[in-house]
Amino acid sequence: MTGKLILVRHGETEGNVAKILDTRLPGLPLTERGVAQAKTFGSTLARPPQRLFSSEALRARQTGGYIEEATGVPLEVLPDLQEVQLGDLEGANSSAAHVMFQDVYHRWHAGELEERVPGGETGREVLERYVPTLERLREDYLSDPEAGDIVLVSHGAAMRLVSRELTKVPRLFATNNHLDNTETIELLPVEGGWECTRWGRFTPPFGDDISPTGDDPMG
Repeated sequence: MTGKLILVRHGETEGNVAKILDTRLPGLPLTERGVAQAKTFGSTLARPPQRLFSSEALRARQTGGYIEEATGVPLEVLPDLQEVQLGDLEGANSSAAHVMFQDVYHRWHAGELEERVPGGETGREVLERYVPTLERLREDYLSDPEAGDIVLVSHGAAMRLVSRELTKVPRLFATNNHLDNTETIELLPVEGGWECTRWGRFTPPFGDDISPTGDDPMG
């Protein structure tokens, strides 16, 4: 069996603590707790990945840097993997802003990919910039049956949307199940696509009857 693509949500940031919609590059840094989370993630990997990547966001690069320190695998930064861009809601932390984003985000998971918050990306635009990079990583590093895992430090909302589209896990499961900082979605390349082998604390089979978790709007 070939290696997996392990998508890792970055460590905790100042924006996560304050529940700020922080999506524009470079974004806010990790907190001390976020640094500890990143170090722990790197030190507890069963084996070093064959490659280590991150998005361009500061929080992802910092998380990846601590994983690099723990594993010895050099971090490579890739474009087009940043968080869902929220336009006019950038920097907001009000309940109204969170509700507006979550309404649009839930619509994306229901297939309404042309929706957007004012000034932000559509779901389709997120997929069009993000998915091709994953497919290139698959072709370049996961085509060999003996290949090791790839670790990619990214962002919760983008990870959940992309992974649901690639694997067709149940819509309500993907909508409701936020990711804590440094939790993972693990994707196994299979004939014709990808199979999800882990989503945060859950493993298959994934059901629609999961209650919502987490209150971090970007988780």
